[in-house]
Amino acid sequence: MPRFSIIVPAYQVQGFLRECLDSVLAQSFTDFEVIAVNDCSPDGCGAIIDEYAARDTRVTAVHLEENVGLGRARNAGMPHASGDYLLFLDSDDTYTPGTLTALTERLDASGDPDVLIFDYARTHWWGGFQRNIMHKIFAEAGDSVFTAAERPEFLDLIMVVWNKAYRRDFVEEYGFSFPPGYYEDTPWTFPVMMSAARIAVLDRVCLLYRQRRQGNILRTTSRKHFDILDQYDRVFAFLDSRPELSSWRPYLHRRMAEHCLEILDKNNRLPTRDKPEFYRLAAGRFRRYRPAGFRLPDGGHRTALRLLSRAPYGTFALHRRGRALLAALKKRRQRWRKRTANRVKLLLHKALSLRPLDPNLAVYSAFHHRGVLGDPAAIHARARQLAPHIRGVWVVRPDAVEALPPGTDHVLPNSLRYWKTVARAKYFVNNVNWAHELVKREGSVHIHTHQGTPLKHMGLDLLGHPAATHRLNVRGMLRRCDRWDHSLVANQHSERVWDRAYPCHYTSERTGSPRNDILFTADPGHGAAVRRRLGIPADDTVVLYAPTRRDHHSTGFVQRVDLDRLTRGLGPGHTVLVRLHYSLSRHPVRGLELADLARRGLILDVTDEPSAEDLMLASDALVTDYSALMFDYAHLDRPIVVHADDWETYQANRGTYLDLPAQPPGHVTRSTEELAGLLRDGRWRDAESARLRAAFRARFCQYDDGHAAARVVSRLMLGQQPPTDIPAQSSTQAAAEAPLQIRNHA
Repeated sequence: MPRFSIIVPAYQVQGFLRECLDSVLAQSFTDFEVIAVNDCSPDGCGAIIDEYAARDTRVTAVHLEENVGLGRARNAGMPHASGDYLLFLDSDDTYTPGTLTALTERLDASGDPDVLIFDYARTHWWGGFQRNIMHKIFAEAGDSVFTAAERPEFLDLIMVVWNKAYRRDFVEEYGFSFPPGYYEDTPWTFPVMMSAARIAVLDRVCLLYRQRRQGNILRTTSRKHFDILDQYDRVFAFLDSRPELSSWRPYLHRRMAEHCLEILDKNNRLPTRDKPEFYRLAAGRFRRYRPAGFRLPDGGHRTALRLLSRAPYGTFALHRRGRALLAALKKRRQRWRKRTANRVKLLLHKALSLRPLDPNLAVYSAFHHRGVLGDPAAIHARARQLAPHIRGVWVVRPDAVEALPPGTDHVLPNSLRYWKTVARAKYFVNNVNWAHELVKREGSVHIHTHQGTPLKHMGLDLLGHPAATHRLNVRGMLRRCDRWDHSLVANQHSERVWDRAYPCHYTSERTGSPRNDILFTADPGHGAAVRRRLGIPADDTVVLYAPTRRDHHSTGFVQRVDLDRLTRGLGPGHTVLVRLHYSLSRHPVRGLELADLARRGLILDVTDEPSAEDLMLASDALVTDYSALMFDYAHLDRPIVVHADDWETYQANRGTYLDLPAQPPGHVTRSTEELAGLLRDGRWRDAESARLRAAFRARFCQYDDGHAAARVVSRLMLGQQPPTDIPAQSSTQAAAEAPLQIRNHA
């Protein structure tokens, strides 16, 4: 008996069916069966199903003689199911890698509940990727097992069957099945959830819910949307047959009304001429199923529900049009107020700019106002020691304020205090460009730190790469770069790249990277203290995995390493730290896989850790693909592994300044299995790794020595000769510095 029976109904989805089936058959967990139901589809679905059934014994083909619709096609698949659990997968959706393994482990850990709910993300036809907006309730439920009455918020999730695994014995005991018509998931989901004695959840994105541009039946204008009324009749009939569930009646009464109102409000659901009839029938059911002691609920639907209970459609329609008009006026007023406020702030900025600069005021920002981070943070900390008379103010966006160090003086972007501050500040320190509205005053000093040594193309060199320049105004970017007075560089390679990529009037400063100072000056016990804080066993080998973003992918993320397989391959005694690129900190991938792996104790997701330097000091080795972090990590003289399984694709889409696989800082791998084997057998720290790292260090670790921030403050803010300046270039370093390579395969 297999663990899962996965029922896949198919109708007019020949363009998506292969991808759907492949996402199941490629799962690392293999104890399952697929029941693919051809709902008499007029396209090639039937042939595709037969093809897959012929080549994989886990696939059973079921062909229906007539089209019966999605719900009854699922019913046709259920008698063929023999698994412990039923899963329903729509044939245009896909499972994420590792889904069945994660489901199995969660089912085992929770003692085989009646229902297991898992999370999903929407994938839009135009490339968008959005996790379920209610995903936080999964984390809140954690490892608990409960009933719907104990956690009713899970009934507020989207009304679908494909985000759950159902114990087959439970389904057969109650005789659950799908009715005909649209909205067939409603009379399945409510009875199942209300009847289940044990429900568990999995805080992981297991399914990608495809949002097609066309072809979604629920977005088709049709009288078929009247079916929702019959579906709720079935829900209340089930409720009437189970007196012990009568306490659910008020909740279902409200949900039915809200569901019907939603259909009325959607412009693309009902034909306009049919809306009065739908409203009349919905109002009749609202009165018919009214629970004893009914009172209108508080909240946004209160007025609409009052109208539904007693007013004719004309009154309801007039109310809806009035509400839409007020919403449009409110939005217009908000836009006008925002434009007016911005004009006032700019005028204030210009007025304040007539006053002298404050020579003792410095403004800092990092990573688009994400907090006290990176090079600007290191410079600020050093300035407080060497130049305490210079007051530092950070520009921080609202959602980052809570994480600021105590006592940090800060302003919010575009606030009144922000404009007052930037109008008079003498010094500006940032690792990205300031907003274009900020006008550089004569006498102000703009220090640009960058974000590391460049491997990938930057600035003007991006012009040959459409994926990387999407939504990027290169001319506008260079105008913002024209405000730079000083550009910090960590090696000759960086200096030459910045001169080429940003042809502006600034001085290259051979200071080193201030954020790297701690890699030289940290107390010997610093890394151990970070390990203790993160709960890492003292004797574990700690691997820091830091992938970069992919500009050629709409979301910026492409999964290149199977972390589940990697961590299992490493075995006990290893801890894998995963740090995504900062631009992916809110990416659904953190729910797709990382949250689940972290819950199972296989990884630590350290993307939100403010200090990358702390993580470097706490680790024994770095695994990365094309992240600039490798240049910083090389200062520690610890092993680096480059995972370059898509190097050619990355190079073609982004362009690179060096051939990394030919001149790597350590071993290069091309598959998860190769990476796991390298880390497991110890080759990651062998003599060849040391040799490659030494050559890499000679080329790229030239100016850093632990005094970079002091050089910036002394030289650029105090006008003094720093106590420790950059040493003269050694002959070894000069020999190691190869000519700049511009590799553009676009």
